[in-house]
Amino acid sequence: MKAIVAVDRNWAIGNRGGLLVSIPNDHKFFRRETMGKVVIYGRKTLETFPMRQPLDGRTNLILSANPDYEVRNAEVLHSIPALLERLKGLDTDDIYVIGGASVYRELLPYVDTALVTRVDRAYEADAFFPDLDADPGWEKTEEGEEQTYFDLLYTFDVYRRKDR
Repeated sequence: MKAIVAVDRNWAIGNRGGLLVSIPNDHKFFRRETMGKVVIYGRKTLETFPMRQPLDGRTNLILSANPDYEVRNAEVLHSIPALLERLKGLDTDDIYVIGGASVYRELLPYVDTALVTRVDRAYEADAFFPDLDADPGWEKTEEGEEQTYFDLLYTFDVYRRKDR
């Protein structure tokens, strides 16, 4: 299973229910990586999407503790065990965890690769991804070429779990 995320210098991912920054190449990368694949995310993340609709061209699995929560064109699962059962038999390279903070935290133990867009700026934030640089179980295996979007510097990096 993979995680795909954009983070700032402090591993922040969001503030007040929104993304910290919108970089067109990051959106293209996300779309290219996840198109035709399985994406897993929480209800709050869905609410940030245009018209609060699941992503086209992907199998959308939404985690919600609310047993009455339903979403058209998506499958809602109410626990990690139910999600893991649903994922059985699928190619783990085709499964992407896409947020938000609590879903990343809960599913990180099942993730073996993290595709991280690192933005070289610190933002005001209230949602964070676990700091993989500080976690001895993870290592950066690829550092992307530095890119710019106006005055922002960013890279596309790959982290892999050491024990897998």
